[in-house]
Amino acid sequence: MIVYKEFDSSFIETVKDIYRKESWNSYLKDDARLVRAFDKSLYILGAFDNDELVGFIRCIGDGEHTLIVQDLIVRHEYQQRGIGTYLFKTILQKYADVRMFIVITDIEDVVDNKFYQSFNLKKLKDMHMVGYIREFL
Repeated sequence: MIVYKEFDSSFIETVKDIYRKESWNSYLKDDARLVRAFDKSLYILGAFDNDELVGFIRCIGDGEHTLIVQDLIVRHEYQQRGIGTYLFKTILQKYADVRMFIVITDIEDVVDNKFYQSFNLKKLKDMHMVGYIREFL
């Protein structure tokens, strides 16, 4: 049975394992930086199967005017069970009054784009907005 609860950077080794198995390798370059990122996050909610972390959502921002869903990731063998949907719906409800609720994903990722659009999220261009980002370090 999946149980959802908050967690912190004390689970960083399991977090790294999930990133590694899902090929999110950019997070794996600097352990100290990753721990600091988790410690400074606004909110982190995990999905646990028998006390084993199998997925999570991590949010950053001020929780009032801006919220960014930084990570939403579920172990491959636990996907298609509604875990990601539950995590995302929980954050949508928890931060329903936040002015700018932001998710960024790869434009070519058809599955992720369809997922976020299913929650009635709009592309920046559809809101007459544009975003800018510096090149990745």
